[in-house]
Amino acid sequence: AADSFAAIAQERVLLEVPNIDLLMSDDILRKVREYQSRHVPIQSDIRGDFNGTTLMFFSGQHIQRLSRVCLRMQTDESLVLSELQESLLLEISNIITGALVTQLANILKANIYGAPPVAPRGDIADTMQSLLPEQMLQPLIFSVITQFSDKDNTVELPLMLFFDRVTFQKILEIIRSYDFLGSQMSA
Repeated sequence: AADSFAAIAQERVLLEVPNIDLLMSDDILRKVREYQSRHVPIQSDIRGDFNGTTLMFFSGQHIQRLSRVCLRMQTDESLVLSELQESLLLEISNIITGALVTQLANILKANIYGAPPVAPRGDIADTMQSLLPEQMLQPLIFSVITQFSDKDNTVELPLMLFFDRVTFQKILEIIRSYDFLGSQMSA
Protein backbone atom coordinates (compact mmCIF):
# COMPACT_ATOMS: atom_id res chain seq x y z
CA ALA A 1 0.00 0.00 0.00
CA ALA A 2 2.84 2.40 0.83
CA ASP A 3 4.38 1.84 -2.61
CA SER A 4 1.05 2.66 -4.27
CA PHE A 5 0.82 5.89 -2.26
CA ALA A 6 4.40 6.75 -3.20
CA ALA A 7 3.47 6.51 -6.87
CA ILE A 8 0.49 8.83 -6.35
CA ALA A 9 2.36 11.33 -4.16
CA GLN A 10 5.58 11.16 -6.20
CA GLU A 11 7.40 11.04 -2.86
CA ARG A 12 8.71 8.42 -0.47
CA VAL A 13 5.79 7.33 1.73
CA LEU A 14 5.64 5.51 5.06
CA LEU A 15 2.43 3.68 5.88
CA GLU A 16 1.79 2.29 9.36
CA VAL A 17 -1.22 0.69 11.03
CA PRO A 18 -0.48 1.30 14.71
CA ASN A 19 -3.77 0.63 16.48
CA ILE A 20 -6.71 -1.77 16.35
CA ASP A 21 -9.64 -1.49 18.78
CA LEU A 22 -12.76 -3.60 19.19
CA LEU A 23 -15.90 -1.48 19.69
CA MET A 24 -19.06 -2.49 21.56
CA SER A 25 -22.14 -2.75 19.33
CA ASP A 26 -24.17 -0.07 21.17
CA ASP A 27 -21.43 2.48 20.39
CA ILE A 28 -21.11 1.71 16.69
CA LEU A 29 -23.90 3.75 15.13
CA ARG A 30 -23.19 6.71 17.40
CA LYS A 31 -19.49 6.62 16.44
CA VAL A 32 -20.24 6.29 12.71
CA ARG A 33 -22.63 9.25 12.82
CA GLU A 34 -20.14 11.27 14.86
CA TYR A 35 -17.38 10.65 12.30
CA GLN A 36 -19.72 11.32 9.38
CA SER A 37 -20.68 14.73 10.78
CA ARG A 38 -17.04 15.89 10.57
CA HIS A 39 -15.62 13.73 7.76
CA VAL A 40 -16.18 12.59 4.19
CA PRO A 41 -16.82 8.83 4.31
CA ILE A 42 -15.66 6.30 1.72
CA GLN A 43 -17.23 2.84 1.88
CA SER A 44 -15.96 -0.48 0.51
CA ASP A 45 -17.71 -3.80 0.88
CA ILE A 46 -15.86 -7.04 1.55
CA ARG A 47 -17.30 -10.04 -0.28
CA GLY A 48 -16.59 -13.71 -0.78
CA ASP A 49 -16.28 -16.24 2.06
CA PHE A 50 -16.85 -13.35 4.49
CA ASN A 51 -19.10 -10.32 4.23
CA GLY A 52 -18.25 -6.97 5.71
CA THR A 53 -17.82 -3.27 5.12
CA THR A 54 -15.03 -0.79 5.58
CA LEU A 55 -15.55 2.90 6.18
CA MET A 56 -12.65 5.31 5.80
CA PHE A 57 -13.16 8.86 7.05
CA PHE A 58 -11.42 11.97 5.69
CA SER A 59 -11.58 15.31 7.54
CA GLY A 60 -11.26 18.68 5.82
CA GLN A 61 -7.64 18.79 6.98
CA HIS A 62 -6.99 15.28 5.58
CA ILE A 63 -8.45 16.35 2.25
CA GLN A 64 -6.40 19.55 2.22
CA ARG A 65 -3.13 17.72 2.99
CA LEU A 66 -3.75 14.83 0.62
CA SER A 67 -4.70 17.30 -2.14
CA ARG A 68 -1.43 19.15 -1.56
CA VAL A 69 0.73 16.00 -1.43
CA CYS A 70 -0.92 13.89 -4.13
CA LEU A 71 -2.56 16.39 -6.46
CA ARG A 72 -0.30 19.43 -5.92
CA MET A 73 -3.50 21.42 -5.22
CA GLN A 74 -3.68 24.24 -2.70
CA THR A 75 -7.15 24.08 -1.12
CA ASP A 76 -8.95 25.18 2.02
CA GLU A 77 -10.05 22.70 4.69
CA SER A 78 -13.43 21.64 3.39
CA LEU A 79 -15.68 18.60 3.19
CA VAL A 80 -16.88 19.77 -0.24
CA LEU A 81 -14.93 17.82 -2.84
CA SER A 82 -14.01 18.43 -6.43
CA GLU A 83 -14.32 15.45 -8.76
CA LEU A 84 -10.53 15.03 -8.70
CA GLN A 85 -10.42 15.06 -4.88
CA GLU A 86 -13.22 12.49 -4.63
CA SER A 87 -11.34 10.28 -7.08
CA LEU A 88 -8.22 10.59 -4.92
CA LEU A 89 -10.10 9.59 -1.75
CA LEU A 90 -11.67 6.63 -3.55
CA GLU A 91 -8.22 5.51 -4.73
CA ILE A 92 -6.65 5.86 -1.29
CA SER A 93 -9.49 3.90 0.28
CA ASN A 94 -9.15 1.25 -2.43
CA ILE A 95 -5.42 0.87 -1.74
CA ILE A 96 -5.77 0.63 2.03
CA THR A 97 -8.84 -1.62 1.95
CA GLY A 98 -7.22 -3.80 -0.71
CA ALA A 99 -4.08 -4.24 1.41
CA LEU A 100 -6.19 -5.03 4.48
CA VAL A 101 -8.41 -7.54 2.65
CA THR A 102 -5.36 -9.23 1.11
CA GLN A 103 -3.77 -9.63 4.54
CA LEU A 104 -7.01 -10.99 6.03
CA ALA A 105 -7.39 -13.42 3.13
CA ASN A 106 -3.82 -14.66 3.61
CA ILE A 107 -4.05 -14.94 7.40
CA LEU A 108 -7.48 -16.60 7.41
CA LYS A 109 -6.91 -18.58 4.18
CA ALA A 110 -10.20 -17.21 2.89
CA ASN A 111 -11.47 -16.27 -0.54
CA ILE A 112 -12.42 -12.62 0.01
CA TYR A 113 -12.10 -9.45 -2.05
CA GLY A 114 -12.91 -5.78 -1.72
CA ALA A 115 -15.61 -4.27 -3.91
CA PRO A 116 -14.84 -0.90 -5.54
CA PRO A 117 -15.19 1.94 -3.03
CA VAL A 118 -18.03 4.46 -3.15
CA ALA A 119 -18.62 7.88 -1.63
CA PRO A 120 -22.02 7.27 0.01
CA ARG A 121 -24.56 10.03 0.45
CA GLY A 122 -26.98 10.27 3.36
CA ASP A 123 -26.81 8.53 6.75
CA ILE A 124 -24.28 5.69 6.55
CA ALA A 125 -25.36 4.29 9.91
CA ASP A 126 -28.67 3.26 8.30
CA THR A 127 -26.81 1.08 5.79
CA MET A 128 -24.87 -0.57 8.65
CA GLN A 129 -28.01 -2.02 10.29
CA SER A 130 -27.72 -5.37 8.47
CA LEU A 131 -24.30 -5.95 10.02
CA LEU A 132 -25.44 -5.29 13.59
CA PRO A 133 -27.10 -8.00 15.66
CA GLU A 134 -30.62 -7.47 16.95
CA GLN A 135 -29.59 -8.61 20.41
CA MET A 136 -26.82 -6.85 22.29
CA LEU A 137 -24.18 -9.22 20.95
CA GLN A 138 -20.85 -7.92 19.78
CA PRO A 139 -20.10 -8.14 16.06
CA LEU A 140 -16.51 -7.90 14.91
CA ILE A 141 -15.75 -4.21 14.40
CA PHE A 142 -12.24 -2.85 14.19
CA SER A 143 -11.20 0.77 14.33
CA VAL A 144 -7.84 1.30 12.65
CA ILE A 145 -5.77 4.48 12.39
CA THR A 146 -3.53 4.47 9.33
CA GLN A 147 -0.66 6.95 9.12
CA PHE A 148 0.25 8.30 5.68
CA SER A 149 3.45 10.35 5.54
CA ASP A 150 5.72 11.98 3.04
CA LYS A 151 8.84 13.98 3.87
CA ASP A 152 6.90 17.10 4.98
CA ASN A 153 3.37 16.02 5.88
CA THR A 154 1.61 13.37 7.97
CA VAL A 155 -2.05 12.38 7.73
CA GLU A 156 -3.77 9.89 10.06
CA LEU A 157 -6.83 8.30 8.49
CA PRO A 158 -9.53 6.59 10.59
CA LEU A 159 -10.85 3.32 9.14
CA MET A 160 -13.62 1.13 10.54
CA LEU A 161 -13.96 -2.51 9.54
CA PHE A 162 -17.34 -4.19 10.15
CA PHE A 163 -18.14 -7.91 9.96
CA ASP A 164 -21.57 -9.40 10.59
CA ARG A 165 -22.14 -12.04 13.28
CA VAL A 166 -22.04 -15.01 10.86
CA THR A 167 -18.69 -13.83 9.51
CA PHE A 168 -17.41 -13.29 13.05
CA GLN A 169 -18.27 -16.90 13.89
CA LYS A 170 -16.54 -18.16 10.71
CA ILE A 171 -13.40 -16.18 11.59
CA LEU A 172 -13.41 -17.60 15.13
CA GLU A 173 -13.76 -21.15 13.78
CA ILE A 174 -10.79 -20.63 11.46
CA ILE A 175 -8.66 -19.15 14.25
CA ARG A 176 -9.60 -21.99 16.63
CA SER A 177 -8.63 -24.57 13.99
CA TYR A 178 -5.05 -23.26 13.78
CA ASP A 179 -2.31 -25.35 15.31
CA PHE A 180 -0.27 -22.39 16.59
CA LEU A 181 2.31 -24.54 18.41
CA GLY A 182 2.68 -27.02 15.59
CA SER A 183 2.21 -30.74 15.88
CA GLN A 184 5.84 -31.19 16.95
CA MET A 185 5.25 -30.45 20.64
CA SER A 186 7.05 -32.93 22.85
CA ALA A 187 5.30 -34.47 25.84
